[in-house]
Amino acid sequence: MRERWLPVGVLAGVLFAVNVVARLVTRFGFDSDPEIQDRASLAMFVVIGLVLAVVAFVRGRRQPLARWSGDVAVAVLAAMVLTIFVGPFLSGSAPFAGGAGEFFSQIWLYAAFAGGGALVGYLVLTAFGLDHRSQSLKRYAETTLAKPRRVVRR
Repeated sequence: MRERWLPVGVLAGVLFAVNVVARLVTRFGFDSDPEIQDRASLAMFVVIGLVLAVVAFVRGRRQPLARWSGDVAVAVLAAMVLTIFVGPFLSGSAPFAGGAGEFFSQIWLYAAFAGGGALVGYLVLTAFGLDHRSQSLKRYAETTLAKPRRVVRR
């Protein structure tokens, strides 16, 4: 059980830590400048996308997509819930302080950057032919070519 859920929890913690760092930097460094806050928020989403691209690249080499994609989705969902409901308290606000529009836009942005990052990571992996399926097909082709051809006598 621990082997399965520990990586999920660590990934969720890393994604939430990225959010915590972005919120604390904007709170203590640029509290009065909304433009810098927007840039820091965008940088946070880009870093989350990059982290998930790396995770998709690394996990896609070792395991089939069906095995690791659910774990990554659970980690992203947990990190998104923490980011949306716990994160605002770190910056001295509340989850619904900006209204429903800001709340749902944060959900859509998080989902878009997380999904986009994981998709880019897996597509790069597949384009290089390093994913689990491509490697399995490569091993199969090598073993079938390594066997000598059977001669059929009549």
